[in-house]
Amino acid sequence: MEKGLYWQCSEKVINFKCNKYKYKVMKKIDRYNLRKVILDEASQIMEGLKLAEGTKIPGKFKSITISGMGGSALPGNILRIFVNNTFSKGEKRLAIYQNRFYSLPPEAHEQCLNIVCSYSGNTEETVASLQECIKHKLPTVGISQGGKIQAMCKKNNIPHIELPNPYENFQPRMATGYFVFAIFQLLINCKLIKFDVSDLEKTAKRLEKRIQEYEKYGKRLAKKIKGKTPVIYSNTYFKSVANIWKIKINENAKTPAFWNYFPELNHNEMVGFTLPQTDFFFLMLEDDKDHPQNKKRFFAMKKMMKKQGMNSEIITIEGRDLFEKVFSSLALGDWTSYYLALEYGIDPTPVDMVEEFKEIIK
Repeated sequence: MEKGLYWQCSEKVINFKCNKYKYKVMKKIDRYNLRKVILDEASQIMEGLKLAEGTKIPGKFKSITISGMGGSALPGNILRIFVNNTFSKGEKRLAIYQNRFYSLPPEAHEQCLNIVCSYSGNTEETVASLQECIKHKLPTVGISQGGKIQAMCKKNNIPHIELPNPYENFQPRMATGYFVFAIFQLLINCKLIKFDVSDLEKTAKRLEKRIQEYEKYGKRLAKKIKGKTPVIYSNTYFKSVANIWKIKINENAKTPAFWNYFPELNHNEMVGFTLPQTDFFFLMLEDDKDHPQNKKRFFAMKKMMKKQGMNSEIITIEGRDLFEKVFSSLALGDWTSYYLALEYGIDPTPVDMVEEFKEIIK
């Protein structure tokens, strides 16, 4: 099958036939219906909160450590944005450490709540971290769909939050909402943060209402970046969002991508585009509440890269609240990476290289 055919339709073909053809080809490439997964993402907000409704752990904690790898580590990136926003100016914030290794950081042993995340429940680095938690009798909560993590929690009387498995071959990188809001509810239960979650249902409904609008935009972006190397930029506040865009392009579209954030990139990385070694395309995630001087950098960067023969698109992060801003941007990133995969004629769901690598290191 010719790559990119999912969107190519003759102008002579009437619309309904064109659409029928598009979705037939899409279904052939997208064997596990990742499109349906993305369409349903907003529902993870309320479902994630419910997953942790009855889970809490006693103790006075100064920090939390989130252990996880790959898609199961993404919630820690996003959670920090939300948690920091729950504290007033001048109020001491809850420290959040992320562990992406076999052993725990020193902070995990010091008045710290350890949250161990592995969607499959079998990630070897995360299992090793849980073993260390058990050995040292650290306050711990496990989060997984099942696997060794769930079994170890049950055996050692450790609270465990069980994640759903809603679709065939459901990937950890698509479970960010489940993870984020389950942990968010857990922190509320443990009185580590204060937040009224009642408005989140409205946020979820607004995201659901606009999801196909984001789909159309993502499809257009995918056409623009096809055959190029995407570079995703944001401001400092939303740098975790830019990082996740990069990851989704890697895993869904199976292609290299890079990320960074303003203003830091203007002091080093930018100079590397003096002699670019490939055709880059810059996707810049702009926040309307950013520092005025930092906002100038987005447009200045676009102008400079144009002089170097490279194109950019400045994307405004939209939303009535912080949660909507983050998840609307993540949804757009999902759609962009999804349609980029279809442009290349590749199934966006499987990550065959990851599975092959796991077999090699056994």
